Order: sequence, then C-alpha cells, then structure tokens
Amino acid sequence: MPEKDIPNPPSAPALIINNDDRERQQIQETDATGLVRDRLQSLYDEHGVTWDSPHDPNDPYNWSTCHKVTIAIIISTGQLITLMSTSVMASALPQISRDLRIDAATTQITFSLFVLGQAFAPFPIAALSEMYGRKPVWLISCCFYQLWNALCPVGRNKGIMIAGRFLAGCGASAGVVLTAPIMADMYRAEDRGKSQAIASLIPYFGPALGPIVGGLVANHVQWPWLFWILSMLSAGNTVLGLFFVQETYTPVLLQTQSRLQSEMILPAEAMRRGAAYQDLHARLSTSMLRPLKLFVRRPVILVISWIWAISFGLYVLVLSSFATLWIERYGQSETQSTLNYITLAVGITISSQAGGQLMDQIFRYLRIRANGVATPEYRAPYMTIGVILLPAGLFWYGWAAEGGMHWAFVDVGAAMFTCGTFITGSGIGAYLIDEFKHAASANAAARMLSNVLGFVFPIFAPQLFKTLGYGWGNSLLAFIFMVLGLPAPLVLWFWGEWLRNLGRKGHE
Repeated sequence: MPEKDIPNPPSAPALIINNDDRERQQIQETDATGLVRDRLQSLYDEHGVTWDSPHDPNDPYNWSTCHKVTIAIIISTGQLITLMSTSVMASALPQISRDLRIDAATTQITFSLFVLGQAFAPFPIAALSEMYGRKPVWLISCCFYQLWNALCPVGRNKGIMIAGRFLAGCGASAGVVLTAPIMADMYRAEDRGKSQAIASLIPYFGPALGPIVGGLVANHVQWPWLFWILSMLSAGNTVLGLFFVQETYTPVLLQTQSRLQSEMILPAEAMRRGAAYQDLHARLSTSMLRPLKLFVRRPVILVISWIWAISFGLYVLVLSSFATLWIERYGQSETQSTLNYITLAVGITISSQAGGQLMDQIFRYLRIRANGVATPEYRAPYMTIGVILLPAGLFWYGWAAEGGMHWAFVDVGAAMFTCGTFITGSGIGAYLIDEFKHAASANAAARMLSNVLGFVFPIFAPQLFKTLGYGWGNSLLAFIFMVLGLPAPLVLWFWGEWLRNLGRKGHE
C-alpha cells in the first residue's frame, strides 16, 4: 500500500515581530513541521495506522491543558502517597523495633526494603505498560501496593513486615516508573521541563512529608495506622484514576483505533494493521527483556544510571538519618524533629518549579543556536547545576550539624543538597525520554541501580556517622560524589552522541 499522505500543519498567522523573534519563530515552525510529519509517518509505518492530522483531538499531544493537568494530578498524587511510604516509618522506627522485637540493624533493613522492591518490579511494569497501556498497569499496581502495605503491620510479625514492605515497594514502583512516560505521552520535547514541573510538584513532597505525617500520627494513634491510612488514601486516589485518567500511550491508542477501523478496510490491510499486535508470547518476551537489554547493551544507560544511583542513594541515606540528628544532637522531640523535613520540601519545590522552567529555557536556547537541531545532550547544562549543588549542600549540612550551629543553617544545607539531587534526577529523566522511544523501559533500566543503592546506603548510615561524625561523614559522601558523579554531565555533553550510538541498532 502506498504511504499514507500525512497532511501539513496549517501555517501560522502573520505577526509583526522583530528580526530575532522572526528568526526564532521560523526555526521553530520549520522544526515543528518536520517533526510532526516524521512522527505521523513513523507511527503509520510501525502500526499501520496513524492520527488523522497533526491536530487530531485523539492524539494526547492535542488534549486540552485541563485534561492533561487532571491526569497529572491524579498520577502524581498516587506517587506522593507511595513515596510517603518510603519514609513514613522513620519517626516510628524505635516503636516498631520494640514491638517486633528486632534489633536496630534489622529495623533499618526493613525501612529500606521498600526501596529494594522498586529496583526490580519496574522491569515487568514497564514491559506490560508498553504492551497493554499505562492505565491498566497503573491501576493494578496501585491495588497491589494497597494490599501489601495494609498487611505490613498485621499481627505485628517480623516476617509479614519484611515481606509486606518489599512487595508494597514492588507495587509502588508503578508510580515511579510510569509518571515521566505518561507526561512524555502528553507533552512534546520542548515542554518537557514544564511537564516535569507539573508531575513532580506533588510526588516529590512524599519522602519529606512521610516523616512529618508519621511523627504526628504515631504520637496520637498506634503505628500500624501509618500503613493503613496510606493504603486508604491510595485506594481513594485509585478510584479517581479509574474514572478520570485516560490511556495516554499512543501505540495502544492506535491499536484500539485500528481494531475499530478493521471492518471498514480491505482484509489485506486489516492483516497488516493487526500484525504488530499478534504473537503474544513473542511480544511479552521482547517487552520483558527490553529494560535488561537496554541496561546491558546501551552504555549511555550505564553512565546515566550510575550518576542517578549515587545521587539517589545519598538522598535516601540522608533521609534515613535526618530525624536522628535532630533528636540526638539538638535534643528535639520526635514531633519537632519531623518539622525539619519541611526544608527538604523547600529544596524539592525549587528544583521542580524554577528548575523545570530553566530546563526548558536552556533547551530552547541551545536548539535555536543549532538552527533547530535538538539532541538529548542539551539537558547536560541543566544537570551540571544539580551535580554542583549536591556536594556543596552535603558539605554545608554536615559541618553545620557537626558544629552545632543554629538549626536554620543546617536546614539550608539540607535544602541545597535536596535541590541538587532532584535537579540532577529531572535532567536525567528528560535525557532518557528524549533519547528512547520506549521511555518506560529506559526509565526502569536506569532506575534499577538507583533503588539498589537506595536500599544499601541507609544500612550503613548509623555506623558511618557514629564513626566519622556528621562533618567528615557527609564530607566523605560529597567527595565520593564529586569523583564519580560530577564528571557525568561533561561526559554526556562531549561524548553523549557517541555513547548513544553504541549498541543502538536492534535494541531500541
């Protein structure tokens, strides 16, 4: 069958603008026209069906802002609740240790197991979301999290708690691995910073709000309610998602459209359109192995996952020991100590809102300077800000705490560290989405090492600070990051294209 005629987007209305603005507009229009035609033709070549026009209302790119924001809020709220589970135990660890009759080391492992569950579950979650769509996988995973999170404190049994934390983390990983791809389904590359700002504003408060909520709840009711309240909140949000979240993954939407049209086209063309969706076993095997293949065969994933893993591991380490600092060094009560987590929320807000806009501005500037050519390496300058703030914040936080300085000075360092961590992570996430067609699989592959280190790092945190103190302990962590993580943006800027080309053929 001849290629489908992909219509051109209508030309923009004439505007009275200065030379710089006119040049910028011409570059953007030319670039956008070519990208739209290439995308529609690519969809037709791969699936045998494409959108009717660049302005097809069924295309998630063309949904209204209200529709997109509604989906983003529900998905982000679900991720907020599950991320709160990561740290909600922090303020109640002494009570849990006493009631379950486990030592401090085992309690710390139980705390971290939730993160370990998020290391491996993203593989099947990403694969299934690219086969059956984002929505059904997200709904089922949320229900899985709610069940096992609610079972964690049942019987106050050590075995149930350990198994429940791990399996609840597996279910919670859907929000972590699917939020960015869902936003990428709805927003174009030039708006990626804005989409991340929308999607990250709510969930990134999770690790900071978890200890605050946990401390307040633990002082008024028994600690099992920490788990049950979160499961109930997640269940309510899942019901909203059932009714208000629409499928966003374009290949699945086109698959549905192809089936609806199959009775109105020639049998040979119907077979062509359906061929991409046949042989379930082969598709499942390919999808399940894709994240692992990306991790092993794409060197750029290794570079990205390494910097992401170190920054995330350090963040979880600081998070797990934050309350202990305020209780033991500053003599604050459990409730007072949890209020310091607000400073982490401040750093997160700055990184997600101001940082998201800055990332878009940098991307647009570099693309215009390159005559409309865009590459994932345009995210590297934004990442550089994060990898500088992260160790600087660790130095500030560690030595302010070691010297017993006023709590505000300590919190400023913690906010700087948190801001750097999330700027680094959001830049990496945008780089992945720009480069990889299967964004969920790439996200799962890159996050695997992050969650493994997020499990391991907090285990040795108490011994680290007991031996070296907060000053040299955090300085050691900062030096490690400077050696291993600081060069990453430079590597991506100068050799990113070469790294991306390695192993690309046959594995995308």
